[in-house]
Amino acid sequence: MKFLVFSAFLTFSLSGLSQNLHLHYDFRHAIDPKLNSKNFPTFSFEYFKNVDTLSTGSFLLKLQSDLKGKNNNMGQVFIQVSQSLRFWEPKVYLSLNYSGGLGVTPTSSGFYISNSYGAGVSFPFQWKGAWFSANLIFRYNAFEEPSYDPQLTFYYGKGFSDYKVFTSGSFVFWTENRNQGNDYTKNLSGKKFAFFGDPQLWIRVKKGFSVGSRINIYYHLLSEDDQIQLYPTLGTKFQF
Repeated sequence: MKFLVFSAFLTFSLSGLSQNLHLHYDFRHAIDPKLNSKNFPTFSFEYFKNVDTLSTGSFLLKLQSDLKGKNNNMGQVFIQVSQSLRFWEPKVYLSLNYSGGLGVTPTSSGFYISNSYGAGVSFPFQWKGAWFSANLIFRYNAFEEPSYDPQLTFYYGKGFSDYKVFTSGSFVFWTENRNQGNDYTKNLSGKKFAFFGDPQLWIRVKKGFSVGSRINIYYHLLSEDDQIQLYPTLGTKFQF
């Protein structure tokens, strides 16, 4: 979850202002018990405004908490703030992003999810009834040994049957320093490539209430091994 980037931009592109609550149950222990000590619930709140107060772009605030501590207490909390701006005719936006958080290990030791600050460009577009956005930013990761890296993000979203069925997701690619300045990585060198994806499928049950699933896809995030990890969830979403 370290550098999670969410697809709320596309989920709410059809409305100028929206908020929603997600509740998921993550089955990663059942799928990969060697690397994950337990399955756990996770919930999040999202606030999205399609046109901000300057009438130049969109604004997103997202808070997410993973209840993976002892007795399902809060084990990790993550925040993301994103803003797009445009003061010119071409539909290419300035993209600004911040993310960070805190967590607790199974042994009750605390840790940071390092702050990440990014600036770059985004290009939203539509194709065959679907919404897309491609973002390219330059990112500063506030490790003990800071890392400066490019990040490419691709978002998508499409509704079916008058949006009774909705699919969306994001795919994020970036590099970062292997040596982050801590004891665990101090003997490493060079850059590593990392990837995260979160394709989702939602079925609307009634008004703003939907049920569905998300697949969390990780590469070089939860493990240093060169392997892709896929962890599905079952979830509910209430949009208001």
